[in-house]
Amino acid sequence: MLTLRQVTGADESHLVDIENQRLEEQAARAYVKLKQAASNNGIEVRIASGFRSLDRQLSIWNRKWRGELTLRDKNGEIINANALSDTEKLWAILHWSALPGGSRHHWGTDLDVYDPRPFEADKTLKLELVPGEYVNESGPCYELWQWLTQHAHEYGFFFPYARYQGGVAQEPWHLSYRPISSQCHKLLSLEVLEGTISALDIEGKPCILDNLPTIKKHYIDTITEDEGWTNIWCGY
Repeated sequence: MLTLRQVTGADESHLVDIENQRLEEQAARAYVKLKQAASNNGIEVRIASGFRSLDRQLSIWNRKWRGELTLRDKNGEIINANALSDTEKLWAILHWSALPGGSRHHWGTDLDVYDPRPFEADKTLKLELVPGEYVNESGPCYELWQWLTQHAHEYGFFFPYARYQGGVAQEPWHLSYRPISSQCHKLLSLEVLEGTISALDIEGKPCILDNLPTIKKHYIDTITEDEGWTNIWCGY
């Protein structure tokens, strides 16, 4: 069982190194098995992003709030952060980026994966982590995604954002190791989140705290819990 500091990304002692990333130990072992099984089927899997610390997530959040990083609307179009009210800015950031202290990537159980082969073959291609790279037949990671929808569950993984449900954008690249992530999710109470945000030097703090119950409901607690694993289940 992870501690509250580990769940909120402030403690990294539960992590192990893998593919120049870090994961929780049990999740890492499960990923190695998944990767080998995929390889046996002619599929290559690589981690684009694993553990993300509280400090790193805070930096992303603050730079997006200040307009120093690109901010996009729900359709992926670039918007001017400085032209938005604090509330509008809050929801715009949360659609694509997790709240510091509330990111599943803090746990070490969640990872973004991709197929490196198309990008190695064509150096003009750049991984953007957008749904079309995975769910479109012409996408560079389509073959990988098809395999994962059929087999990821055999190794304890599921897609927490398989579909857009009004909160976080659809993320067909995002896998979560259910045996540990389900425990972390239960530990991340509203009180824990409030204490974490209150202690941070975070942009938009009053707006965040005013809307924290809604944030938790729609952007942390609303995930895809289905047990099915076909591309039909994922909405395709």
